[in-house]
Amino acid sequence: MGRMTDSDSPPCRLYLITPPRLDDLDGFAEQLTEALDGGDVACLQIRLKEADDDTVRRAVDRLRPLAQDREVAVILNDRPDLAAETGCDGVHVGQDDTPCAQARRLVGAEAIVGVTCHDSRHLALLAGEAGADYVAFGAFFPTATKDAPTHAEPDLLAWWSAMTVLPSVAIGGITVDNAAPLIAAGADFLAVSNGVWGHPEGPRAAVKAFNDLIAATPR
Repeated sequence: MGRMTDSDSPPCRLYLITPPRLDDLDGFAEQLTEALDGGDVACLQIRLKEADDDTVRRAVDRLRPLAQDREVAVILNDRPDLAAETGCDGVHVGQDDTPCAQARRLVGAEAIVGVTCHDSRHLALLAGEAGADYVAFGAFFPTATKDAPTHAEPDLLAWWSAMTVLPSVAIGGITVDNAAPLIAAGADFLAVSNGVWGHPEGPRAAVKAFNDLIAATPR
């Protein structure tokens, strides 16, 4: 999920996040397959904050092979212990979750560890120092998927891109209609949930539209 240098940086990529509940796991597995067949996706974050451990395990067991077979990394939200247990590629932690260094010990040196940094340059720098593989900024737009305590502006992405090669993830209410400024500002990944799963033409069309937008937006 990293990038090389500013002169050799790959384009922005999609970072899918599951809906907060998966009441029909098999039905969502079909949606995920459609999405992944729509174009380039870097990773899938399984984010089921209200689910019990067994529900999370079942979800990972069902969804992880679909993603990994397509070389899409699988990130588990909040739970480095379950991420390691269930064969995920990494974990994403918030500021109130397991600290980055502890998460790293639990998932191992080769796994991905991402950290929510809200709208804070300071938190992002701390995460980088603690060994995060990426930092996530947001929310950039209003979102119904989660309660977003902060609002971030695209210039934060531009500042981060100029400061460091550590990848940034833009998150929060991102759709095909509003993502262009984030791509242009230097976001390495667009974290999208309802912008794909709730797209009127379906998840496959949504992923294709995001990739078309990424290809057409200068960085």
